[in-house]
Amino acid sequence: MDISEFIEKEPVLKDVANKKETVWINKSKKSGNEVWKNFPFSENDIKDAEKRLERFAPLLMEYFDDTKETNGIIESPLRKISNMENLLKEKTKFEGNLFLKMDSHLAVAGSIKARGGIYEVLSYAEKLAIDAGMLSINDNYKKLASKEFRNFFSKHTIQVGSTGNLGLSIGISSAALGFKVIVHMSNDAKQWKKDLLRSKGVEVVEYDGDFSKAVELGRKKSNENPSSYFIDDENSKTLFLGYAVAANRIKKQMEEQSIRVDKNNPVFFYIPCGVGGSPGGVSFGLKKIFGDNCHIFFVEPTHAPSMLIGMDTGLNGDISVQDFGIDGKTEADGLAVGRPSGFVGKLMEPIISGIFTIDDYKLFEYMRYLDKSEGIRIEPSACASFEGPAKLFEYGATKEYLKSSNIFDIRKNIQHISWATGGNLVPEGIMEEYLKTYLK
Repeated sequence: MDISEFIEKEPVLKDVANKKETVWINKSKKSGNEVWKNFPFSENDIKDAEKRLERFAPLLMEYFDDTKETNGIIESPLRKISNMENLLKEKTKFEGNLFLKMDSHLAVAGSIKARGGIYEVLSYAEKLAIDAGMLSINDNYKKLASKEFRNFFSKHTIQVGSTGNLGLSIGISSAALGFKVIVHMSNDAKQWKKDLLRSKGVEVVEYDGDFSKAVELGRKKSNENPSSYFIDDENSKTLFLGYAVAANRIKKQMEEQSIRVDKNNPVFFYIPCGVGGSPGGVSFGLKKIFGDNCHIFFVEPTHAPSMLIGMDTGLNGDISVQDFGIDGKTEADGLAVGRPSGFVGKLMEPIISGIFTIDDYKLFEYMRYLDKSEGIRIEPSACASFEGPAKLFEYGATKEYLKSSNIFDIRKNIQHISWATGGNLVPEGIMEEYLKTYLK
């Protein structure tokens, strides 16, 4: 593939090809009702997902003690991080108020994948049980923890391809319900994640190559088994809707904390992006809830800017970072994706504001900043979310975006929310190693 034409047409791709930190502004973003013209999902789809999660709450409390405090609802705190905010103000041109959405501390799986991954496992379990005449949606779903249901689920296999966190969420939840689980992992997945899965009775199959290879071969193996169900991170509508449920919940949290969102108090979200499923689903929900007062940026490693390349060229899943001569290798294992989801990239065209790229060494710098200032520890890939607020007021392209959106003059009123996508399950020894990692 000749990429020179793309680079000539869109100069930002020259920086991308050179693995230089940059920002891409989405020219296809729409406003008002135009966002939802021909969009395949509605608010009713989100409500349906919310109701399903409520039905499963009694079962989740039965299996996972860390869900009891929230009555079986898997949700994370939203925290004002004033010390980190002050640190960014000292070191960058940051203005506004800084918050951390702590999906790093979600119950069961300790990452954003606890939203979509667990939701799809539960959706599949519900369908199997209802189709078998064993369950009605009016039942108390606690009954699914019985020996009868565990034996029933054990006859079925769930498979997934993952760089780590999606595999953890699906492996842990599927095994708890009694399913046989196979997680197909690329060789850039962290060893501790493989070890944790195996300790839960999950079969882990490892592959040379990147995430896309693990997904491709996992899908192929699953298709060979009629009693196997493949959870497809690249194309799953169910995963997407599980993530979208986050929006109504964060709206409630913001109201409880008196965080205003309106034309004069816009909210900016910054979400690390790998293949795109989790940030895409969350973004759909956020845009539905907050509309034009909401501005969403993804953040990708300079060595794996797959969603940026896919969306900017318009080729989405039909182009990879390798086509640009980029290796796809990054310390942000959850973001080590060479080819984005074409399904999600297309859906994000009218929704997101843009995408930042970040050098790996900064992931560890932000980790140390957060640990030092707030005593909060999240994994390196989650720390990509701080690049947005740190650089929003530094790039010419983002300053122009703020001006054209009539925000530049009220920039001190911006509510910035960095989405911490994972980290709570990282073993303490490895977290200590991360904090001592210095790259250049």
